[in-house]
Amino acid sequence: MATSPRALDTISLCSTVSSCPDRNGFYGGFQRTDKPKEPLSKAQIIAREKKWLHMIDNWSEYMMKNYKKVRDRCRKGIPKSVRPKAWFYLSGAYKLQQKHPHLYEELLQEPGNPQIIEEIKKDKHRQFPFHEMFLDEEKIGQIELFNVLKAYSIYNPKVGFCQAQAPIAAFLLMHMPAEQAFWCFVSVCDNYLEDYFKPGLEVLQNDAAILNGLLKKTSPSVYRHLQKHKVEPLLYMTDWFLCAMTRTLPWETLLRVWDCFLAEGIRVIFKVALVILGASLGRHKVRKQCNDLCETLEVLRSPDEKILEEEFIIHNMLRLNLTVADFEIEHIRQKTRRAKQKLQNMNDEHK
Repeated sequence: MATSPRALDTISLCSTVSSCPDRNGFYGGFQRTDKPKEPLSKAQIIAREKKWLHMIDNWSEYMMKNYKKVRDRCRKGIPKSVRPKAWFYLSGAYKLQQKHPHLYEELLQEPGNPQIIEEIKKDKHRQFPFHEMFLDEEKIGQIELFNVLKAYSIYNPKVGFCQAQAPIAAFLLMHMPAEQAFWCFVSVCDNYLEDYFKPGLEVLQNDAAILNGLLKKTSPSVYRHLQKHKVEPLLYMTDWFLCAMTRTLPWETLLRVWDCFLAEGIRVIFKVALVILGASLGRHKVRKQCNDLCETLEVLRSPDEKILEEEFIIHNMLRLNLTVADFEIEHIRQKTRRAKQKLQNMNDEHK
């Protein structure tokens, strides 16, 4: 079996690090790429940039009256030069910063919870260790990552700090200044991934059941295989959802997925997960080779590189036959199931 992407980042530096970074700042690790990206013409790039800048200048009007245009342009991919500002607006972070113009700096002056501060210090060096921003603790990346995570732990003490948040914060810091990254991080954690990081992970468990229900609709043969070998969704989807794919996808794919994620919300993560599941285990030959839970998980944790390529993921995500109504129906179905189970448990306790 192939080595999983995250496992690659634990291999010795000597075996994986190049002497110079790739175009995205990676010296090594699975998100480094030396493949040339198919270039758009200069005229195409300028035309796209102009469209996005015009849209951002008239953001409220577009979001209220022409959201479909915003969504479709996100699906095509946001120009690199505009992406930081676009994400700042898509996430609603710009509104938060306008509402609290000095709060980030004020939060940095607070001491914070000593236990949480220690947890953040222990964890910050693990995020994108092969990227030029995070190579060592003296680099600005690790300093700003600590600041963003500390500030959030004070801003939202009910959540505090969860390790799965760190790669999201680091990812945002690669694209925008620390204060903007903080507010974007707040929006992602409190809106897009609402309640994901609270103790007990109840929302994640609920979404795991929803994912399973949607998989039954989109890839019934894969669903049956996972049921047969008792492969529960939480065994493979926890990292995908909690980290919003930041530790799973190749860099160019991740950028495109986040363009869509910030425009359309958590449904995008569901769809990417369904594409990975369907493509990884969709062939009978592959399923036949997976004779138990462990072998199945190995396939899901180490998807073929072609499956994770930018165009494959985006193309198949957009062609999934799932509507907003499908998500809502599955949500209601799982909510009803949980209520029945809770009632059954209460009845059993009183017997």
